Amino acid sequence: MAHGFILGKFAPFHEGHVFLIEQARTLCEELTIFVTSQESDAIPGWQRYHWVKSTFPELDVRHLMGSTLMQLPEIFIPKKSGSGSLPQLFESGEKQKALAQSIGCKHITIDPERKNFPTPTSIIRANPQAHWDLLPKNVRPYYIQRIALVGPESCGKSYLAKKLAQHFDTAFVEEYGRTYCEKFGMDSTELDFAHVAGGQLYHEDEMALHANRLLFCDTDLIVTQVWSEVYFKGKCQPWIFWADHARRYDLFLLCAPDIPWVNDGLREYEGQREWMFERLRQELEARGLRYEIIGGGFEERTSKAIQAVENLLR
Repeated sequence: MAHGFILGKFAPFHEGHVFLIEQARTLCEELTIFVTSQESDAIPGWQRYHWVKSTFPELDVRHLMGSTLMQLPEIFIPKKSGSGSLPQLFESGEKQKALAQSIGCKHITIDPERKNFPTPTSIIRANPQAHWDLLPKNVRPYYIQRIALVGPESCGKSYLAKKLAQHFDTAFVEEYGRTYCEKFGMDSTELDFAHVAGGQLYHEDEMALHANRLLFCDTDLIVTQVWSEVYFKGKCQPWIFWADHARRYDLFLLCAPDIPWVNDGLREYEGQREWMFERLRQELEARGLRYEIIGGGFEERTSKAIQAVENLLR
């Protein structure tokens, strides 16, 4: 059997692509998948490569950055099978038929009538949340809407994260800094803050795999940045700045410190609550991020938060 390959942008990668790859691998001895990308692509190439490679870790998946189609022969043809069989180019349509002929490959169309997955990639890309069932589990986190709950100590972030997740039937991310301090104590160094920041992102990415279109995050790295300023006299590590600017959230719920402060054994900055609230508001304003201030009693906070999320969804 010949060596086969699939060439595509996979923007986004969906169940139709999974079907194509699974069918193609039964028709060739080896299968190579090329994920092509340009710097101007809306979805970064590394992201699309990760989707394909993490779905098919056993296959030869390659990320062609900035490559042109005419570079494919010198990449692929040397892998021609020893039997002399022509390499095979697989796709679900006819767009690459001329390319296959020009580089001396056999063109094979899988499910040409699209009976199994009739929805084209362009339709899924235009409204991925409307085609949620066509997105593999590892692709969905890219398209979920993330809501971060931020604020000073003892302002109801954890309470709201759980309530909102229950109301919208989805997942939430716990505050990793609390877990870390319970285990290692409150005498934190800058390295501890790096661990907390990395742990927060890790757990967010893990819970995103279980989210139902929405993910509620009990704190984010902007809060970690501001806490670093509190602990280290205004300083924060460049890595945390980079990470909290790289993360995308669709809405921030800024919790006001207008409920009683509760000492749970880890909190020790009651007198900094107003300052931290204003510092967070300043940071959100400076970056032009969408946020809503959530105040009042717990029932009022819950009602306001639900309304803010529903406004986002509309």
